[in-house]
Amino acid sequence: MLDYETLKFIWWCLIGFLFIGFAITDGMDMGVGGLLPFVAKRDVESRVVINTVGAHWDGNQVWFITAGASLFAAWPLVYATAFSGFYFAMMLTLFSLFLRPLAFDYRSKIDSLKWRTNWDKALFVGSMVPPLVFGVAFGNLLQGVPFGFDSLMRVTYTGSFFALFTPFTLLTGVVSVAMMLLHGSTWLVMRTDADVAQRSANIGRVISVVLALAFALAGVMVWQSIDGYLVISTIDTMGQAQPTTKEVTTASGAWLDNYKETPLLWLVPAVGVVAPVFVAFLLSIKSKSTPVKVFAFIGSSFTIISIILTAGIAMFPFVLPSSSQPNHSLLMWDTVSSEGTLGLMLTVVAVFIPIIIGYTLWCYKKMWRTVTIAEIEQNNHTAY
Repeated sequence: MLDYETLKFIWWCLIGFLFIGFAITDGMDMGVGGLLPFVAKRDVESRVVINTVGAHWDGNQVWFITAGASLFAAWPLVYATAFSGFYFAMMLTLFSLFLRPLAFDYRSKIDSLKWRTNWDKALFVGSMVPPLVFGVAFGNLLQGVPFGFDSLMRVTYTGSFFALFTPFTLLTGVVSVAMMLLHGSTWLVMRTDADVAQRSANIGRVISVVLALAFALAGVMVWQSIDGYLVISTIDTMGQAQPTTKEVTTASGAWLDNYKETPLLWLVPAVGVVAPVFVAFLLSIKSKSTPVKVFAFIGSSFTIISIILTAGIAMFPFVLPSSSQPNHSLLMWDTVSSEGTLGLMLTVVAVFIPIIIGYTLWCYKKMWRTVTIAEIEQNNHTAY
C-alpha cells in the first residue's frame, strides 16, 4: 500500500508525463498546422500536409483532455487558481482550438481557392495560438503569479491579461512555438516526399537553431534575472492540503538549486540544447534514409521531453508560485486531493493509460504511409 507522500510524488510525475504526451502528440499536429503556409505552395500540397495528421489529430486530443482532467482531480487548488488567473488566456486558447476541427473537416468540402485559403489561415491560428499561450503561461509560473487566499481559502488574482506578457514570458512563448514547429517539421519529413519534405527540412534546420538559442537564453535569464522560490519552513509531506501555513522566500537563481544539489540533473537541460542541434544536422543530410528521418523525429521528441522536464525539475516542489503572497504558493505536497482520491485515480490510470498508449501506437502503425500528391488526387473526394 502506497503512503500519502509517495502518492503525491507519483501524481507529480504522472501529470508531467501526461503533459509531455500531449506536447509530443498534439504538439506535432499543431506544428504541422503552423508550417502549413510555408511548406505548401499549392492546394494539393496543402492537402498532403493536412492528411499526414488527418487520421490522428482528434485522437491526440485525448492526451490534452486526460492531462486537464488529472490536473482537476489531483491538484484542484492549482486547477482553480490557474484557470481563474489565466482566464482570458485560457479562453483565447479554447476559442483558437475551436478553429482546428472546423478547418480539418470543412476545408475541402468546397472546391474554392478562397474558401480553402481562409480555412488554412484558421488552421494556422488554431495551431499557433495554443503553444504560444502555454509557453507564456509557463514563463509566468517561473516568474510567479499574483494570487492569494483569504481565510476561507477563496483565491484572489490581482494581475491582468497584459501583465502576463514580459520579455521573459515572450521568450518562453517563442521556445514553446519553436518546439511545436520543429516537431511538425520532422513529422512532415517522415510522412511526405518531394518538395514538401524538402521545404520542411529546410525550415526545420532554421527552427532547430532558433529553439536551441532561445532555450539557452531562457536558462541564462532564469539564472541571472528571475527570482526563484524557496521553502524555508518544514514541509509536512504527509499532511493534508494546507497551502497557507508554510514560509516561502525568493532568491536570485533559486530555480537552479535542485540542479546544484544533484549535478547529474544538468544532463536534462543539456539535452534540450544539444538535441535540436542534432536534429538540424540530420535534416541537413541531402539523401535522407528512413532511419535518418526517424532519428530526427526522435530527436525532436527528446527536445520536448527535456525542455518540459527542465522546467519541472527547476520548480520542484513548486507547482504554482505566488508573487504577491509567496507563503500562499502551491506545492505538490500541500495542494493535492485526499489520499483516497489519489489512490483511486492511480488505479484508474494504471488501467487506462496503457490502453491509450496501446491503441495510439496501433493507429499509427496501421495508418503509417508516405502521403503523396498522387494519393490525394486519387482520393480527391475522401481525403481531407
